[in-house]
Amino acid sequence: MRYLLSSICLLVMVSCASYPKKNGFAESNISVSQVYNPYFSNATKDYVYKADLQFYKKKLSGIIIIKKIADKEHRLVFTTEMGNKILDFSFYKNDFKVNHILEDMNKKIILNVLERDFTTLVKEFNVSTQTYTKEHIQVKEAEVLNKNHFYFYENIGLTKIIREDKGKEKVVYHFLNIEDAAAKRILIEHKNIKLKIQLKRI
Repeated sequence: MRYLLSSICLLVMVSCASYPKKNGFAESNISVSQVYNPYFSNATKDYVYKADLQFYKKKLSGIIIIKKIADKEHRLVFTTEMGNKILDFSFYKNDFKVNHILEDMNKKIILNVLERDFTTLVKEFNVSTQTYTKEHIQVKEAEVLNKNHFYFYENIGLTKIIREDKGKEKVVYHFLNIEDAAAKRILIEHKNIKLKIQLKRI
């Protein structure tokens, strides 16, 4: 009975632990700091990517252009390679505007997912409420659109963002082939729905 109670207590403690602690990260003394995503921060550049979006059985390919318009303001346009517009979004602070989207994608559930994905992708600054460390990796916890996110930093910079819920991964943003504060490849993977977005810098 004593062993059973101990096991139950341990299980409760593990299930209540935060995502970083479940993965072996320890809390740092830095309680509040700044989260910085550098990948779409230069207003003089047009960030152009070859894009592949797979949503269940639907596949879309084309070009995504991301532009920093002003402080805390970005524009994202997704077109076919022939130049036909698939979607066109504007982001300002926590405001989101649909300038254009294909009719068969103009559904609330799809728009909500895309808003969260791309807001997280382009959001340059945020406030971290807690910092964790393990070996050479630093993780900063912050909220984006009222959802918990963890930003993973290594020597080369920001390598990953994870949105979690109740200690489980929901969405993972991978920043790959990082050179000169630029991610040549970006992969957004959803764990609870069949959605994957792959971007390759042109």
